[in-house]
Amino acid sequence: MFCNQCEQTSQGTGCTDIGVCGKDPDMQSLQETLLYGVKGMAAYANHARRLGKTDDEVSAFIEEALFATMTNVNFDLESLLELVLECGRMNLRVMQMLDEGHAEKFGTPEPTTVHEGTKAGPGILVTGHDLLDLSDLLEQTKGMGINVYTHGEMLPAHSYPELKKHAHLAGHFGTAWQNQQLEFTQFSGPVVATTNCVLIPWESYADRLFTTRITAVPGGTRVPDNDFAPVIQKALECAPLAEQQVGESTIGFHHGVILGIADKIIDAVKSGEIKHFYLIGGCDGAESGRNYFTQVAQQAPQESVILTLGCGKFRIRDYDYGTVAGLPRLLDMGQCNDAYGAIKVASALAESFECGVNDLPLTLVISWFEQKAVAVLLTLLHLGIKGIRLGPEPPAFITPNVFQILQEKFDLKLIEAEPPKELFQLSAN
Repeated sequence: MFCNQCEQTSQGTGCTDIGVCGKDPDMQSLQETLLYGVKGMAAYANHARRLGKTDDEVSAFIEEALFATMTNVNFDLESLLELVLECGRMNLRVMQMLDEGHAEKFGTPEPTTVHEGTKAGPGILVTGHDLLDLSDLLEQTKGMGINVYTHGEMLPAHSYPELKKHAHLAGHFGTAWQNQQLEFTQFSGPVVATTNCVLIPWESYADRLFTTRITAVPGGTRVPDNDFAPVIQKALECAPLAEQQVGESTIGFHHGVILGIADKIIDAVKSGEIKHFYLIGGCDGAESGRNYFTQVAQQAPQESVILTLGCGKFRIRDYDYGTVAGLPRLLDMGQCNDAYGAIKVASALAESFECGVNDLPLTLVISWFEQKAVAVLLTLLHLGIKGIRLGPEPPAFITPNVFQILQEKFDLKLIEAEPPKELFQLSAN
């Protein structure tokens, strides 16, 4: 525990073992879990607000939750845990608003084959999560001979009808956020970073890096008002890209698409063609241990379907998983916020089989990195989903006692050094 939020701070530096006020590490842990969950939820709510989607109940909860983390206001573990799970409920509503806002603005995503690599001519690379920024840029570059590419979690943009109608949305370049410094150096045109997951740029491309609104880095240029004229000018000044295709991929398995073929999936489960579902995704990162997620995907039995979302998909997508029951075994459902779609699919399957979500042949193996992943995890816990494997490292802000509570209530597990055989035996039953 470390707390320095009030004047009573021990020796004027910070309380550690026990606060002067009486706060202990477990109280601090739940307050921080709530705070980080609210921060992640607020990021999604900001995206939704830009699309015209708001909810007064969500706004009121953010105020209440922040109030609950103040000095000398809550020393009760039970009520703090209630607030943490309520954050999960509110984040579910926020992800629903964002899902609706995206579909209303850009159309319902559909399976789409995406060019991986570059095409000859000037280009702009867009990273982050904000589809509205990408839409504005596509409109402003229309007819200018400039190709626009996605990077990282912008990949799902290619599946939205109103975005992919732009012929100069030319393809996808690169992988997950932690590789951007090398990948942006290799891209000769300007780069637009729309949200978090932007790194302080190397000197080799700092003069080509643009950020939007509150996103900012030293050496880059901030675009505060969605007027991308400076980006466009830079694209025309930079060396053109070469024609270089490194592959192609199919994305766009939105919950609307999967639920549209629910009868086929249900029949395949009943017949034994599909025996298990794996949700493998979340946030990617650079530290060791994330090959675990790759191993789970590649060792999953042939009679299984793998759902993925978030930038964690880049750990598992460069592999041929084949098909099962006439469907691709790997179904890319979109960005990290599209966990809402995975929840809808799981709920619909449970309803069809007249069972609970925890009774489905479903395994969740989730990689986490930052606050939005915390918000999504709290949503899953709010829904009572048990047996989630989380990693690669446990959240540092969760004490052993609090983690034990989560283990007892939700059977929350940390990933092992290697995927255990039980993960795959379950699929074969």
